[in-house]
Amino acid sequence: MKKTYLEFEKSIESIETKIESLKAAQDDHPSIDINTELKQLEKKADKSLHDIYDNLSAWQISQVARHPQRPYTQDYIEHIFTDFEELHGDRSYGDDPAIIGGIAAFEGRSVMVIGHQKGRDVKERQHRNFGMPRPEGYRKALRLYKLAEKFKLPIITLIDTPGAYPGIGAEERGQSEAIARNLYVMAELKTPILGVVIGEGGSGGALALGVVDHLMMLQHAIYSVISPEGCASILWKKQEKAAIAADKLGITAERLKDFGLTDSIVPEPLGGAHRDIPKAMENVKAAIKRELDKLTQQPIDILLDVRYQKLMSYGQVTESGS
Repeated sequence: MKKTYLEFEKSIESIETKIESLKAAQDDHPSIDINTELKQLEKKADKSLHDIYDNLSAWQISQVARHPQRPYTQDYIEHIFTDFEELHGDRSYGDDPAIIGGIAAFEGRSVMVIGHQKGRDVKERQHRNFGMPRPEGYRKALRLYKLAEKFKLPIITLIDTPGAYPGIGAEERGQSEAIARNLYVMAELKTPILGVVIGEGGSGGALALGVVDHLMMLQHAIYSVISPEGCASILWKKQEKAAIAADKLGITAERLKDFGLTDSIVPEPLGGAHRDIPKAMENVKAAIKRELDKLTQQPIDILLDVRYQKLMSYGQVTESGS
């Protein structure tokens, strides 16, 4: 697949285009020695990647989180889990392809894995509704939560959505109630829950999969109450101020870790998860194993108490004296 470059990656694109041209020329003329020039260009590309990715703004990170070639839930399921058996439908209205879930094996342990799923091409994006679930998607997730609790399966959620679908049909079928019900049930679910923000964690659409015992975020993922564009439209009536909004919202993994709103950060390969998918999968798998081992070793009553205390700590502020 041809690489897609973001707006701030133009310098990298220029260098890597030259590298590809040199490699093509060598294929056509094997007698030409281009190794020295190739190594210089590769070193230059690596330095350019470091210069850019070591100093990303919040707005640039949000673009990486939305990169069209970034791995999605289905990719993680295929690379990290085995024996995945997808379960469909909410047993009330229908099936929502924007959320996929089912029973799988992880390192010899049976788990329930549930996540948002975006699409790669136009047809699949429409089918998956661009990763924006409707009420039946959240009710499907709810059914799987309860199923996991019944059979004592740890739950792993993979979060990647711009937000819940705001269409009229979704509202008529109880979008807000479906999300609220998930929050309520997850808060007291008697099984370990581990959440991973793999891309976008958008508003209540993400929270319906985000009430967990341990929340980890990929290095270039984002988690926010509203998108930077939406915030800019409300506050300044201009989407062009999205970069300012992104910074003020504190949507990055690093900022959220400082706030205590996420528990750990999973490092990504240089240039983002899409540049080295096997390495990204390796990092996520190791992080899930580490944290899942810790969670499953805790007695369920202690786990629930810690989860409750964690939820109650959100939004607490310390007032300074006048």
